[in-house]
Amino acid sequence: MPYVIRQDDLTGDAVIALLAMHLDEMHRWSPACKIHAMPAERLRESDVTFYAAWDCEELAAVGALKHLGETRGELKSMRAAPEYRGKGAGEAILIALLGEAKRRGYTWIGLETGRPEPFRPAQRLYQKHGFAECEPFGDYVSDEFSLCMEKPL
Repeated sequence: MPYVIRQDDLTGDAVIALLAMHLDEMHRWSPACKIHAMPAERLRESDVTFYAAWDCEELAAVGALKHLGETRGELKSMRAAPEYRGKGAGEAILIALLGEAKRRGYTWIGLETGRPEPFRPAQRLYQKHGFAECEPFGDYVSDEFSLCMEKPL
């Protein structure tokens, strides 16, 4: 299914609702100290570029690229809308973010996700696109819950 992916200013109701659902799920699935999902206010800051994938007028997925340095970036707030899970929306936003990272000249991209069962579909998607487990970066710590992954670009 083709999606239209474009940079988003995080002001639309559908985007805000999907981000709220994402944060609610993170609170349900994760210990409080392990919730690294960013609220909309943080995603609007200058070091983050936020994108939305659309199927005509329907929001299919969101994701963000956080600038970590001249050659490094981090994926943030990757989420497909419930009705678009398993329909390539998450993969489409991932491919778009990887393309943007390459255009920026990044040579490395990282992410943090959870290890438990609810995070396994995301882990499989990242592995499919060449991500592998890595040592924690930034403020992340190695433990039984958090999983850091990286991909050289």
